[in-house]
Amino acid sequence: MYTWKPISPLSDAERSIDLSMRPLYDSWRTQKERLKVDSPMRLDEFNQRLVRRLSVETGILERIYDLDRGTTEALVANGFREELVSRSSTDIEPARLIDILRDQESGIQLVMDCVAGNRKLTKSVMHELHTTLLRHQETTTAIDQFGTRREIPLRKGRFKEHPNNPKRPDNTIHEYCPPIHVEAEVDNLLNWLDQYESDDPILVAAWVHHRFTQIHPYQDGNGRLARALTTLVLLRADLLPLVVDRDLRVAYIDSLERADGGNLEDLAKIFARLERSAILQALSVDVDTDISQQHSLASAVLQSLKNKFEKRRVEKDKELRHVNEVAIALRSHAVQLLNATIQELKGVIPHITEAQVIEGGTDKGSGHWYRYEVGQSASNAKKYANFTENHYFTRLAIRSERERLIFVISLHHVGRELSGVMEATAFAQLQSFEQSDEWKQISHDFSLCSPEPFVFTYETKLEAVTDLFAKLLDVALAVAVKEFGDRL
Repeated sequence: MYTWKPISPLSDAERSIDLSMRPLYDSWRTQKERLKVDSPMRLDEFNQRLVRRLSVETGILERIYDLDRGTTEALVANGFREELVSRSSTDIEPARLIDILRDQESGIQLVMDCVAGNRKLTKSVMHELHTTLLRHQETTTAIDQFGTRREIPLRKGRFKEHPNNPKRPDNTIHEYCPPIHVEAEVDNLLNWLDQYESDDPILVAAWVHHRFTQIHPYQDGNGRLARALTTLVLLRADLLPLVVDRDLRVAYIDSLERADGGNLEDLAKIFARLERSAILQALSVDVDTDISQQHSLASAVLQSLKNKFEKRRVEKDKELRHVNEVAIALRSHAVQLLNATIQELKGVIPHITEAQVIEGGTDKGSGHWYRYEVGQSASNAKKYANFTENHYFTRLAIRSERERLIFVISLHHVGRELSGVMEATAFAQLQSFEQSDEWKQISHDFSLCSPEPFVFTYETKLEAVTDLFAKLLDVALAVAVKEFGDRL
């Protein structure tokens, strides 16, 4: 039986582990800067495929699903699209698989956003990441100190309330941190992490991963979150996400167990090997050739789609995508209207400390934002929000003292195929702050503010719909502001 004990900081003995990686770090950082200038699209595509591969493999490691290699390569090369997954290639429904993969991809995108925005890792960020990774999981299994299992609702974005100690094949119990000590242990983890900026980032990543799994602070999803935190540490050091492949599962788990016994070296060396492989690929592989190879590897899966894709007419698709131009213009119109609203609110609501309008979307590198909320509302209305096409949004954030309103207008494609039809829907989220500016509660349930969506097509003339769009926004904003005002 493994008995829980409080986590420990990075020790001198662990710091002495020789990974011999620093020269490679320097080479990669130099080459990365060149790629940003000479081949930014190739670098971006390489990173996207790396994130998609990580998103696939992290769920396989947890045995949430299985997926054959051919389909894996097709999804990595072409994105998470349901039509690429046959029922025989996985052990769960393809639609559910794609939902889970997109959640995991969104989690990594959130990590990347945190790094790009220099956002400090806090418990609130950890909760947000947990919620994102487990969007489509509603229950989990609780295991008490006697090994008794029972199904319970999964609390997303909140620390565990029940023990989650697994029983080994020999019937012994592996004890993780008791729920009562989780807050203090996570505080220690975050405080110590802040002190390790000058240490080898791979070593720090291994330390974070292991100590986090020792705590196991959530009822479920701890392995997925641990790997996401590993990615955060590496990206902050200007390195690459590392992918723990399904073939490494046994060695990976064994190295974590040896770390429980005080030996972090094996886990750190696995991470170093994976990071080295990723860097060497980025340094030496012609990305265009690599993409072609990915298509070749996936040819068996893609063959079944050949006739379908051949029927698609490039010129017709280009015509249908003119709807994006209307969406971009409406997004700009929403920015103007919401900025005008801010000025009005400043004259009515006291103590406004934040008032900001931003425009986001695929063209701004933030097209993945709010996919879950949009997709869920579309599903409830028996529609399909198509995120393989461009997604745009405008967001208003306004705060008065401890209350904050987030108001979002989303403009997205409708239909499983490119249809030339888009709709605008509005959502609101209310948040409360503690005195310390930490979230007291983060609600991830957006309320729909637009009872009817605003629909437009590639044939829509902007001047014919501008006033109608303004009315939709006015009604939706009135609903959101009323709810916000009732909280003040």
